[in-house]
Amino acid sequence: MIDVKHQINEVRREVGTKILEAGEARVVTISQTYEGSLDDVWDACTNPERIPRWFLPVSGDLRLGGRYQLEGNAGGTIERCDPPNSFAATWEFGGETSWIEVRLSERPGGRIRFELDHVAHVADERWAQFGPGAVGVGWDLALVGLARHMSGGAPMDPQQGAA
Repeated sequence: MIDVKHQINEVRREVGTKILEAGEARVVTISQTYEGSLDDVWDACTNPERIPRWFLPVSGDLRLGGRYQLEGNAGGTIERCDPPNSFAATWEFGGETSWIEVRLSERPGGRIRFELDHVAHVADERWAQFGPGAVGVGWDLALVGLARHMSGGAPMDPQQGAA
């Protein structure tokens, strides 16, 4: 069972902006710390056999320059990979392209901080209507899944999570 109040309090969320060549973009950052080693959390985030246990089934070529596809969701290209510290990829969904960057860092007490930036060009009208949800609303669910996975809990059921 998930302690919802605890999970909500464990996650840090930030909203900002970033200037890209094509203009200003919105940045949503979400992070949480987990028990485990850097190598284990890296493996959970990059191993196609483990990713579906906490996120979504993934297919494709999970290496630098390779393309990936999350079942029923986004796909893209892996643009940068610095094991076991970070990776960056495009996030292509609904005819739009945005970018994600995942960073892992060691914290005291054998904990690992997972931090994800999602960067997107969002029209002012869309931002006014949806706020940070215009960049993506599923990241909190992903962190819940990763928390369960890293604590040895049962794998997430993607259909149940989507519901």
